[in-house]
Amino acid sequence: MEEIKLMKGNEAFAEAVIREGVDAYFGYPITPQSEVIEYLMLEEPYKRTGMVVLQAESEIGAIHMVYGAAGAGKKAVTSSSSPGISLKQEGISYMAGSELPCVMLNVVRGGPGLGTIQPSQADYFQTVKGGGHGDYKLIVLAPASVQEMADFVEDGFKMAFKYRTPVMLLSDGLIGQMMEKVQLKPQKARLSNEEIREKYGSWATIGHKPEERTIITSLELKSERQEKHNHKLQAKYREIEKKEVRLEKFNCENADYLLVAYGSSARICQKTIQLGKEKGINIGLIRPITLWPFPSDEINKAADKVKGVLSVELSAGQMVDDVRLAVNGKVPVEHYGRFGGMIHSPDEVLEALEKNFIK
Repeated sequence: MEEIKLMKGNEAFAEAVIREGVDAYFGYPITPQSEVIEYLMLEEPYKRTGMVVLQAESEIGAIHMVYGAAGAGKKAVTSSSSPGISLKQEGISYMAGSELPCVMLNVVRGGPGLGTIQPSQADYFQTVKGGGHGDYKLIVLAPASVQEMADFVEDGFKMAFKYRTPVMLLSDGLIGQMMEKVQLKPQKARLSNEEIREKYGSWATIGHKPEERTIITSLELKSERQEKHNHKLQAKYREIEKKEVRLEKFNCENADYLLVAYGSSARICQKTIQLGKEKGINIGLIRPITLWPFPSDEINKAADKVKGVLSVELSAGQMVDDVRLAVNGKVPVEHYGRFGGMIHSPDEVLEALEKNFIK
């Protein structure tokens, strides 16, 4: 049955993973997402559902354990924070190349380097542009609440298995550590090996007759075959771009200026809209929920009605490149952000908008 609890974002994600009927979680502790593995260890989900929870010897080990579980058609999860996700990039690329489904969580911290454990959104490039090697894409969901930290687990797995691709939840230390009321969905049963064989037997290495073979690999030494595989991947990515774009709009109908922000920055910008109204400035907000595929068409349409667009990020400016491409020169596009773990206030965002467009 559904339950309502007061939880941290990291805890809500972990509980949602159990209730999704996930088969295995492989991870390694790193702040500010250590509560994920801590919660899973304390909850002992193997007693509830038979789910495996294992702290690997490293982030590199964890992602390749996910690779193995996903190759058998299992629902597998990993989570980490910025430097840890960097270590996983090779394995993520292997999974994209092998067309294996999984859900991953990055609770972003300030950088570069080890940086700080405070919130940041400076992993946008790494996540959206394909942080590993080769031509691949990840479906990227950006939660803006504790509720979405839970809800996007189910959404992520639906898309991961539909398209046989890794899915990343790109969160940050603010969303991961904050506490809110969250409605948790009923427990799902884990699929049996026979059910996996029936649903995913065409590719999953779940056990076949001796005359049948299923091979999971991202290696192809013949260039013409590798090119054919890449064409297949690119066609899949185009399909995702057509069907899976998600966004949220606030006060966009008659706005004179547009903010584009995701995750915790979008929450801050909602207050900026209110502050703008008090000063007679009509501001709209587009919040990309999927960072890839990016809501370029909707931002382009919105640019027809406004005088300027401000990309608001907890970074030195990364999403702003995609916003500029979407606007395509129709109106000026500027960036405002704080980084290194500092968080902007609604007043600072309004001040930046006025400085850039109203003066």
